[in-house]
Amino acid sequence: MTQPSPRLTTGLRDQAFRWIADDVDPDTRTELQTVLARAMGGDADAVAELADRMAGPLTFGTAGLRGPVRAGPNGMNPAVVVRTTAGVAAWLTSHGKAGGTVVVGRDARHGSAAFAVAAAEVLSAAGFAVKVLPGPLPTPVLAFAVGHLGAVAGIQVTASHNPPADNGYKLYDDTAAQIVPPADREVEAAIADAPAAVAVPRSPDATTAGSDVLETYLSRCATLPRGTARTLRVAATPMHGVGGDVLVRALRAAGFTDVRLVAEQAEPDPDFPTVAFPNPEEPGATDRLLALAAEIDADLAIALDPDADRCALGARDGDGTWRMLRGDETGVLLGEHVLSTTDSTDPLVATTIVSSSMLGGMAEAHGARYAETLTGFKWLARAGEGLVFAYEEALGVCVNPGFVRDKDGIAAAVLACDLAATTKAAGRTLFDVLDDLAVRHGVHLTDQVSVRIPDLRARAELMDRVRTAPPATLADVAVTAEDRLPEADVLRLRGEGLRVVLRPSGTEPKLKVYLEVTADVPAEEDLPESRRTAAKRLTALRTELSQLLDR
Repeated sequence: MTQPSPRLTTGLRDQAFRWIADDVDPDTRTELQTVLARAMGGDADAVAELADRMAGPLTFGTAGLRGPVRAGPNGMNPAVVVRTTAGVAAWLTSHGKAGGTVVVGRDARHGSAAFAVAAAEVLSAAGFAVKVLPGPLPTPVLAFAVGHLGAVAGIQVTASHNPPADNGYKLYDDTAAQIVPPADREVEAAIADAPAAVAVPRSPDATTAGSDVLETYLSRCATLPRGTARTLRVAATPMHGVGGDVLVRALRAAGFTDVRLVAEQAEPDPDFPTVAFPNPEEPGATDRLLALAAEIDADLAIALDPDADRCALGARDGDGTWRMLRGDETGVLLGEHVLSTTDSTDPLVATTIVSSSMLGGMAEAHGARYAETLTGFKWLARAGEGLVFAYEEALGVCVNPGFVRDKDGIAAAVLACDLAATTKAAGRTLFDVLDDLAVRHGVHLTDQVSVRIPDLRARAELMDRVRTAPPATLADVAVTAEDRLPEADVLRLRGEGLRVVLRPSGTEPKLKVYLEVTADVPAEEDLPESRRTAAKRLTALRTELSQLLDR
């Protein structure tokens, strides 16, 4: 039976008219007027599009706002940014931060420049001392600036590694870390109470931050290397994002001068023309990088995501082929480097509940403290006093919590070059170091199963079904369930040598399932067999979980 075409309701039509009347930007007014006119003319597709655009507002998720650049409350546009910033200003004022400094930064995506100006103008009119970073810069530079300038907040306009059509708005508080609950809900409530965008006062009184902010950040990065070796050839890509120039300058400041960028991806380009999805984790995204690394006989390959807060590493394997390291491999390599060289008397290292558990064993071996947090650097940055290192499996690494309380792809790249150069000088490779860690702490293999479920209710029902009737065994191993953690919809299944974590994504319409299998390595010569055993169990585990979630 044919479903009836959607029809434009009076309520939807009036809602669109009100938004258009209150919009602050002539281009987005015209954009929404065009969609509304088509819908009023009986275009069913336009009715559906209008309903989607008006289905907002965007909500604060794992990292603030994020959505498509388009007119309407369910998109990123000047009106949404104006009302959001009015809410942020009210929230700051309610917490006694009125008149303080707020830093505003941006990437080079579509709309970023205009959104940063809008945010700065609203904050200035609200009485804050606004410092705008000079031009598009990496998110870690904004995070650094908040602490460096003693700001009460920081706003970065960025959608990180989202598709080209998206943009976003990331908020940092006066601790120079991303906001955590209940701040996100408080900000949302303040946005809901904000007046229409046309009624929000704006002032052009913001000032541009001096070049000293970036120079100081670079000088801090130059202090990160632990060793003295600097002979290293690096292939790198900023993936059409804003990290290229800053990465090269940071590496040069640290003594690593032989750096070649993927030419087609070296400059910021909001259309990301050479990658289907600008995320180093995505298949094919680093093909050009690995080809360059092989061509120039590099020692290390580095891929940043577009706002340069994530760092992926690539290296030449024993058979001569290049491959990218998994996030957990990068995490334990850099974690071991920090643990073995830190001068902290009581160091703390941290990772998330979905990352490899190997870091815990490494910390114990070094006499360091270890913490696991919920996913996201807003939690990792707050793991505890004495934090010297943190990472998450999704390529987020913090090697410099003393001056950036967030993931920092630039700083991670500097320390990775230090490790690679030190390892090269000793006649070894990063894969040799990974083998050493496996022999000492056991094989730890990780993987992920993602089930796309756009319907939030269906996703919740699936989680409830697994929670109510969890499997008794997985991959022939008895497992027990650990129910949801505080403030998080998370289910963990544990058994001898395996772990499964299920959680709904905070940024994508997916249910994510994180798998880990471990195996002891009795002696160095047993490593290949231990890896084969673990790999076989991981394959079985992945198959069973896929079947379980497909029912």
